[in-house]
Amino acid sequence: MNAKKKTAAFALAAVLACGALAGCDALTVHNLTEDYGRTVATVNIGTGAAFQDEKGEFAEYKDDAEELIGTSEITKRELVMSFLSNGSTLVQSYGMSVEQAFDYLLDNLIQQQAYVQYAKAYLLKHGSPNEGETYSITGYKTAVGGVDANATKAQKDAASLAYFLTDEEEAKAKYDLRVAINSAIDSQEEGLIKATDEHDHTADSDVRTTPTGANTVSEDFYDTKYAIYTGKETSLGTYEKLDGSTVATRKAAYNLFISNLYSSEQLKKGEDTTKIETTDYFARQLVSQYQAAIIEKLGDKFEQEAIANLAGEEGDSWAKDLYDEAVANQQAAFTGEKSESIKSSFEEAFNAISDSSFVFAPYDYDYGYVLNILLPFSTLQTEELNSFTNDFGDAKGAKYAARARLLEKVKGTDQRGTWFTGHENYSYKGGADAFTGGDATREYLFFENSFTKSKDDTDGEGNVIKTAQYEKIKNYLGNYTYNGTVELDDDGDVEKVEPNRIDIDGFLTEMKKYMESAGTDLEFVSVGGYDNAKLQDGYFERENFYKDGKVDYEQFIYEVGKVKKFAKGKFNPDEMFVAGTPENTAFSVINELSFAYNTDTAGLNSYLGYMISPYQTSYMKEFEYAAQLAVRLGAGSYVVVPTDYGWHIIYCTFSFADVSTENGGDGVAFHFDQSKTTQEGTFSYLFFEQLKSNVVDAEISSRRSDILAEYAEACSEKFVYAYKDLLSL
Repeated sequence: MNAKKKTAAFALAAVLACGALAGCDALTVHNLTEDYGRTVATVNIGTGAAFQDEKGEFAEYKDDAEELIGTSEITKRELVMSFLSNGSTLVQSYGMSVEQAFDYLLDNLIQQQAYVQYAKAYLLKHGSPNEGETYSITGYKTAVGGVDANATKAQKDAASLAYFLTDEEEAKAKYDLRVAINSAIDSQEEGLIKATDEHDHTADSDVRTTPTGANTVSEDFYDTKYAIYTGKETSLGTYEKLDGSTVATRKAAYNLFISNLYSSEQLKKGEDTTKIETTDYFARQLVSQYQAAIIEKLGDKFEQEAIANLAGEEGDSWAKDLYDEAVANQQAAFTGEKSESIKSSFEEAFNAISDSSFVFAPYDYDYGYVLNILLPFSTLQTEELNSFTNDFGDAKGAKYAARARLLEKVKGTDQRGTWFTGHENYSYKGGADAFTGGDATREYLFFENSFTKSKDDTDGEGNVIKTAQYEKIKNYLGNYTYNGTVELDDDGDVEKVEPNRIDIDGFLTEMKKYMESAGTDLEFVSVGGYDNAKLQDGYFERENFYKDGKVDYEQFIYEVGKVKKFAKGKFNPDEMFVAGTPENTAFSVINELSFAYNTDTAGLNSYLGYMISPYQTSYMKEFEYAAQLAVRLGAGSYVVVPTDYGWHIIYCTFSFADVSTENGGDGVAFHFDQSKTTQEGTFSYLFFEQLKSNVVDAEISSRRSDILAEYAEACSEKFVYAYKDLLSL
């Protein structure tokens, strides 16, 4: 769900807490219905100077202020719902008293209404952020005047707000509300299903970490046929029933939901709860969704204006100017003079690199990031390793020769078995693109929604779908089948999962073939003068790990390689997060294999992996040496090396070496291009979004604060007597 449109979801979350409301004496009075309907505050910015003074911002609407703005009444019910959603956090986490919490929440409700009223007036005067969408006071009056005279207040409020929304925006708001209601019912049904579920599931805490973004619904998606499921509907659109859901469990969950609504006075006796969308409760929640949509629309309008003001006569160059300034500042801060303090500052910044935090100039060009895939020693192998005597009487306790012999026995396994056996089964049978490693019995992939429903399309049944239903998982190719066997029971449920065991050569074969299957020129080639045949010759019987009385860490290297595309050409950091580029595809292959085999779980869902310094680190020395080598060889390189933990397959995801002047670069990691600011994933897109967040959002926040300061208190009135009993809870 769009993060900007969670108003209804918050209200619905409170409903789940309302089951105990009827039995809570402090919130219960003799006539609860009448009491909850009392007005605790009113808001009407149409009575303020902006409308009533001849030089006011909206003076031209003075005669229409009452019809355009009207008086918003905040009820005690709304205040109680807000407290149930947020009150405990304010009291327990922020140290407020109950009275302070209620006052704070009421002020927020007043500000919300004042801002919505302002948004209506501002959009009417200045137009929509959507090209071609216009408003007029005449059109507004016609739209509002067409509402049924017998409509409830909530229905009339919804109509006055809907005038400022497109058909798509209305459909999206209704879809979001239906999703929120289904989610609330789902929460009830999950408990009922668990109580009757006879299957043995892997505990949630033991389920393998899933990639960030798996099964995430697109923010802009909506489905006009999506239905609230009460247990009797047969046509549900894109709603997906819970695993284990039955008609009986759904009806029971829906009845619990309705009971909570009655307990919290959200429903009135006599309303037809078999058709939830006809109730006044649904209308009130829809008003909240429409209000959120209009606030978002005003924000979009403010954003357009803020960007236009920043651009001024210089056009789009403002973003390029800020980019140039950021690069110059970092070059001055990190390059040139060498010192521990500068190095520390650089590493702090580089370690925090993200979609919104960039490092352009390096302290040293041999800094980079690596993904580490660990194929570990088993518990018994670790015990055996610890029992070995030291090599050649080495006083430091080294056991490298004995460890080398043990490494041949290390077997890696696909760690994704719990993606079948947890409460949620993420698996599905893959299609023609699925990589099986030549084993036809391997057919299961994961996260079907994120790959088969992440493309713009319609469902062929008349559903109006704005965009892809789910987001595609970023930096994760999604074609690597589970490397093992899966057995099903008579009902088609997963009964047994058994991973295949592969040694280091088996894993490297899988890695190379999967990379090659991902695209032209993505196969791995030897690089840097390293001959893998010589590196591996006699490796498991090797004893020459010392040279001149010191550990020769180069002797630990088992294999070195690099993606062919980058071995013969440059890696472009500007496009490393753009889906479909060689840079991103190669990264996605290794990232997926990491989720499949890696037992170093700290590396899962990291941004680029582990930061690697060319100086002394806290990593184990074998790992340090190999990771530093991979970074020097550049992004797309890998180095295989062991430690006392097992085999490490170290893949360089990013390296400043790729942009060094010695390698033909200009010394700057990322480059801004105004023409690419709308291409998702490019550095230019990410940088521009960060600028808007830092610069434009600050401007919008400032404007909002000014608006609320002018209108919220001056154009509102509180009726403390109506909620005084709540303050003594």
